[in-house]
Amino acid sequence: MDDNAITVVIIDDHEVVPVGVGVWCAQAEPPIQIIDDATRISAAWTGPGAQADVVIMDLGLQDGRQAFNDLRRLAESRRHVVVYTQDASSKTAMKCIDLGALAYVTKKEGPQHLVAAIRAAAQGLPYTPPSLSGAIAADDDPNRPKLPPREIDALRAWCGSRSKPMAARSLGISESTLETYIERARVRYASAGRPAPTKAALMARAVEDGLINLDDL
Repeated sequence: MDDNAITVVIIDDHEVVPVGVGVWCAQAEPPIQIIDDATRISAAWTGPGAQADVVIMDLGLQDGRQAFNDLRRLAESRRHVVVYTQDASSKTAMKCIDLGALAYVTKKEGPQHLVAAIRAAAQGLPYTPPSLSGAIAADDDPNRPKLPPREIDALRAWCGSRSKPMAARSLGISESTLETYIERARVRYASAGRPAPTKAALMARAVEDGLINLDDL
């Protein structure tokens, strides 16, 4: 086993999925290593899967329930999760991102986006494939925008810093990751009918919603 390779555990109750994903990962350059697969989420916590860089999980588990609580628990434990599912619902996609998934990839999007999502997640970076981009733009929840903690932290750091590089360093993330979080927040506000195309406008929206107070600036 290559000690520098990205390692993955797959949680999916369809036997063909780990086989297919395994082929895609083996063909990736450099290859990605599948170190375990299972139908139950426990594989992400015990055995080889407990040490995997990335957890790829479907939402439908063997007992028929959706794994939102399991996703939340993994994210709160700072595991890097990519949701890989047949569910193309925008509402489901947004819920998973809010719970802490770094990417939401539908099974119709194929190897290009799944491999890219795995590589990003291994570094703790979010990845936005077409389905997720559309979900963010189409999100019409009347309670929006309800930003997840990562986006709020990014806004606070950016609004309180002189530059994006400074803000990114203060959070211990890359500038590209910071920009992704900021752009997602901007799309949420635009979708809610409260566009914020500039830093000043986004700062004003965040202050209006109590996400930032003047002491943070």
